[in-house]
Amino acid sequence: MSLDRRQFVKLGLALQAAAALGVGEAAAQTASPDLKFGPAEPFSRDALKAKVRELAKAAYVAPPRPDPNIVKQIDYDAHGKLKYRQDSALFAKGGSLYPVTFQHVGMYFPKTVAMHVVEGGKSREILYDPKLFMGGPDHVAAKLPAQPSAFAGFWVQEPGPNWKKLEPWATFLGASYFRAIGELGQVGLSARGLAMGPGTANPEEFPDFTNFWFEPVTKESDPFIVHALLDGPSVVGAYRFAMSRTKGVIMDIDAYVILRKPAERLGIAPLTSMFWYSETVKPTAVDWRPEIHDSDGLAVWTGAGEHFWRPLNNPSRVMVSSFVDDNPRGFGLSQRDRQFDHYLDGVRYHLRPSAWVEPKGNWGKGAIQLTEIPTDDEIHDNIVAMWVPQEPTKAGSTYDLSYRLHWFADEPFPSPLGRVVATRLGNGGQPGQPRPQGVRKFMVEFAGPPLANLPFGTKPEPVLWASRGKFSYIMTEAVPNDVKGHWRAQFDLTVEGKEPVEMRAFLKNGDKVLTETWLYQYHPF
Repeated sequence: MSLDRRQFVKLGLALQAAAALGVGEAAAQTASPDLKFGPAEPFSRDALKAKVRELAKAAYVAPPRPDPNIVKQIDYDAHGKLKYRQDSALFAKGGSLYPVTFQHVGMYFPKTVAMHVVEGGKSREILYDPKLFMGGPDHVAAKLPAQPSAFAGFWVQEPGPNWKKLEPWATFLGASYFRAIGELGQVGLSARGLAMGPGTANPEEFPDFTNFWFEPVTKESDPFIVHALLDGPSVVGAYRFAMSRTKGVIMDIDAYVILRKPAERLGIAPLTSMFWYSETVKPTAVDWRPEIHDSDGLAVWTGAGEHFWRPLNNPSRVMVSSFVDDNPRGFGLSQRDRQFDHYLDGVRYHLRPSAWVEPKGNWGKGAIQLTEIPTDDEIHDNIVAMWVPQEPTKAGSTYDLSYRLHWFADEPFPSPLGRVVATRLGNGGQPGQPRPQGVRKFMVEFAGPPLANLPFGTKPEPVLWASRGKFSYIMTEAVPNDVKGHWRAQFDLTVEGKEPVEMRAFLKNGDKVLTETWLYQYHPF
């Protein structure tokens, strides 16, 4: 531990002792001298849950919005100039390992969020001051009248004396969205507190985190605790995030949620990502880059112990796929393709993190649902993966769930079997012969130790299934790249009509399964 880190710890312990003596406000001021705080109020998770039960019985009240005519002028460029003054960060001068900086409202984040610091069982609101943000008197935000708050979200910064030069490791901004940096130093996909109706015929509801509470942390071995109040027309909830900065980020999340109204489709632990196109299916010359996506597949570890990989699609219409399960062991959206030359992009898509949901306790029966929405650009998040409980929802339905969210390069519990590493499509039939209509060729690549350990001369056998259509030209071969254990299954599928086809495949040797299961939704074209 560095000298600066020891100083943080000593100061944090002193602040906690001062809070116990009833001078928490002075401690908070010492930690962040540029910040102003409201009066002290009792705070605990139990009290927050009680507040949720109270709000669930009351009519929904939307978070305050500063003058929308001004806020809508704070576009992407103008918002980027509203940088928070780092010297005014919460815990910038100590009191906690992780400084916290705040984000301003703008065109894309028009609702305000109340921020609080918790010390000694008391919370104090962090008061908004326009002087906390750079931008100058000529910035459009300066036209906003005096108001209680214009905070829209926050960033959790790295520990240590050089934190001002480093990217934040966790961000909470917009509705109930949040994301974290992976072990490869990039952010990408997002998570949400809750999803209300993605992929349905009705407009999706986006509840908001309206309040956050920050607890100081002084030991590297302890998580940073953030509490949040979720509120929306149909739902209210209390969240607790215990966030640990490891080689990536681990978040232990406790969610206590009550529905005000029935939900057409309630999504627990939702993940949201972007998938435009990949090596699997790409329109000709749509872009100069070979692939563009934050995630390329859905990985699932079922309650029965099966691992499967479902490559993502950019369909022509909204598609919802349900994978029924009982007490799933985990699921996530992953970026498996890590080769830079597969992307050739300066934004480093090959370093995007994967996010994995690890349920705690008994989640019962339900389905992991994957929603895929058409997109024609990389600026749109068009993928949602979430857990949908089987039990129908109703007003007053209560959910008290916990899960661990892993932000790493790969799934934290990968299958010990061979894994899917690529899915490629082409015209069916044989070279030198007329290519028949309605026939598609598939090349599915697998790699892993069970395949590398096959006896010389042994060829794995593909096991195929499709919801309709007929297979032909079925074979396997080692990929000719001198990589041991890298195999591909090749087969044609003949199918009539344009409706999607559900497909499954894996490799085996005799009675021994060698790979995880490849799932795919094929859209004939």
